[in-house]
Amino acid sequence: MKLNIAVLAGDGIGPEVTAQSIKVLKAIALEFNHTFNFKYAPVGAIAIDETGNPLPEATLELCKKSDALLFGAIGDPKYDNDPSAKVRPEQGLLALRKELGLYANIRPVKAYDALLSKSPLKKDIIKGTDISIYRELTGGIYFGKKETSADGNSASDLCEYSREEIERLAHLAFKAAQARRKKLTLIDKANVLETSRLWRRVVTEIAKSYKDVELDFLFIDNAAMQMILNPKQFDVILTENMFGDIISDEASVIGGSIGLLASASVGDKYAMFEPIHGSYPQATNKGIANPIASILSAAMLLEHFDLNDESDLIKTAVDKSLALHITTPDLNTKYDNITTTKVGDFIADFISNPKDSNHNFSNIHLGQSTII
Repeated sequence: MKLNIAVLAGDGIGPEVTAQSIKVLKAIALEFNHTFNFKYAPVGAIAIDETGNPLPEATLELCKKSDALLFGAIGDPKYDNDPSAKVRPEQGLLALRKELGLYANIRPVKAYDALLSKSPLKKDIIKGTDISIYRELTGGIYFGKKETSADGNSASDLCEYSREEIERLAHLAFKAAQARRKKLTLIDKANVLETSRLWRRVVTEIAKSYKDVELDFLFIDNAAMQMILNPKQFDVILTENMFGDIISDEASVIGGSIGLLASASVGDKYAMFEPIHGSYPQATNKGIANPIASILSAAMLLEHFDLNDESDLIKTAVDKSLALHITTPDLNTKYDNITTTKVGDFIADFISNPKDSNHNFSNIHLGQSTII
């Protein structure tokens, strides 16, 4: 297969972790005889510095001409610390989602056996957790009309949804549930919000076409509590934009590090793949940023194009790196010399040599670039 991939590495640690994803994708291309062409473009703070626009027209045009987008991270303290800034890096990401119609955000959440002790939650609570969160991404309060009074003493944000916006995401979530454990949970606030009542009515109607999927409902406040008390009860979660933002970030504590969580943002024509973490400017160029979320996002990219064997090999390599403690300092207590680059090198090397005896527990030594 030949794929043209737009690389929007962005700010902070974005370029570092994205470089590891590209390294892994190149290893996959060699192993499976694919051709992946990578073209780079700025987005976020770096794009503002270069052009004054967080999403330059040239970047958007490249994205529209590509088969998929590999995204890093955006954000910079000079904007975070200036609430009066009119142009902000995050506007580039929101505009990208809107311009490309990326209405469905998919976030897998998994408890890795090798990392159960890294979570602040008890092992017996999180062991076996495997969730897929489907979050609506281009509607709701984040994109609604925003107003501030002339005197600056009051403000409003409009939350608005249409039947069409709900239906298109709900069908994706139900189909995902059919391929998993056949359970879907809608998270809303239907006891208070009209938009949530619309979500519940529409999803209930759609459920009649998916009789093999069990549908249940939770209010967002209860869902947030249940995510901590019993996350294994969830299979596929379906929810609106803001609630999805909240619940998926909360779920990140299950894995022990936000540096493990990948995501896909898809629409009818375009698809973008990115780690859910931010730009983490304090870690930039220090070699401590965890690239696994970005690498797993690359695995989701392959799945999107039905390259499932390729995606599974990346996941196996990630599992092996975690089992052998070939991880960055956020997860590692065994080795003190493993950098962002070395994690990427190990996973790429495993892809090229999945049966190499040097990958076992008792016979391992980290060299400068790969496993010796």
